[in-house]
Amino acid sequence: MKKIILLPLILSAFSLSGCISGATEKPTKIMTKAELGQSLFFDINLSANRTQSCATCHSPEQGFADPRDNGVKGAVSLGDDGHSLGDRNAPTAAYAMFSPAFQLTIDGKYKGGQFHDGRENDLSGQAGGPPTNPIEMGMPSKQLTAERLQENTTYQIAFRALYGKDIFSDSEAAYAAMADSIAAFEKTELFAPFDSKYDRFLRGEYQLSEQEELGRTLFFSQQFTNCNQCHQLKSRPGAEAETFSNYEYHNIGIPENSAARKINGVAEGYKDIGLLNNPAVNDPAQAGKFKVPTLRNVAVTGPYMHNGVFQDLRTVVLFYNKYNSRNAARQINPESGTQWQQPEVIENISLQELESGPALNDQRIDALVAFMHTLTDQRYELAGQK
Repeated sequence: MKKIILLPLILSAFSLSGCISGATEKPTKIMTKAELGQSLFFDINLSANRTQSCATCHSPEQGFADPRDNGVKGAVSLGDDGHSLGDRNAPTAAYAMFSPAFQLTIDGKYKGGQFHDGRENDLSGQAGGPPTNPIEMGMPSKQLTAERLQENTTYQIAFRALYGKDIFSDSEAAYAAMADSIAAFEKTELFAPFDSKYDRFLRGEYQLSEQEELGRTLFFSQQFTNCNQCHQLKSRPGAEAETFSNYEYHNIGIPENSAARKINGVAEGYKDIGLLNNPAVNDPAQAGKFKVPTLRNVAVTGPYMHNGVFQDLRTVVLFYNKYNSRNAARQINPESGTQWQQPEVIENISLQELESGPALNDQRIDALVAFMHTLTDQRYELAGQK
């Protein structure tokens, strides 16, 4: 795999490791917000036990997803306390900058926001969530987080230069500034290089294989698949900077991840109602809906679905295909060898979208998987090879 090249910090003496260890050398030049955000993104001192950073669950070496097994085959993330497990899969932070603010569209659909349920409007809101989440980074309060920031002299100088000399007199403001600078880092090209085989194909720099081309044709077809109904943002196939999500919300009938639930302590009978967990939503018709994820780097950011219930990308395509196939074999989950489990939330399933298009044979399923592999950023291509 190609080495990940991060933003060049302007100080030769100030490295990421220096930040993590609490370096206090005075810089010769003030950092930009993105450079400050980069340091904060990797700083384990912003977790209660000083063991976990943003990059722990959003690793730049793994498509900005969580590469750890965590005792649950990577389905959900382990917290800073060493034993708490979440109930949702950590979504990739790559290309997250393109999700619009959470909104109810003119046609009555919810769209955008951050997290699986859109509960934060933007990247700053998302960045501010994990540090004080008790089962994630576990900091007791924003005030104590601001005090941790002040342990680092370099941070003190940068924050005051970028956000005002009195920034640390208000812990809420200091915390917001921290989130704002992390968001600035997440808006850099590192998170969205648009240099996959697909992007290079659009620029005439890569020739798709016969299988990849079939997958591309099927993906954007209005007749043979339903993929692009949700995983296409631009108005026409082949548009540059396509993020492969319309950022809307759907219940596609995902089953409970019972294996993870046996370990993470979630009460028996609990149902993750998705979008209805968003404080801005009170419509029962939104229960069980989750934001359509980007397909960028999908081949290297498994496991899949909001709860990490599926391990393999081909399983995901087969899961969608079960809605259109009468073949008994297509009603079997290849990972368990048993029938697909019932949806966790049986109401509000997007059957109109899911049941459109014919059933797919193995050749077409494999072609779609091959096409999705072409959406892998160039630096991860070796990791995504089978």
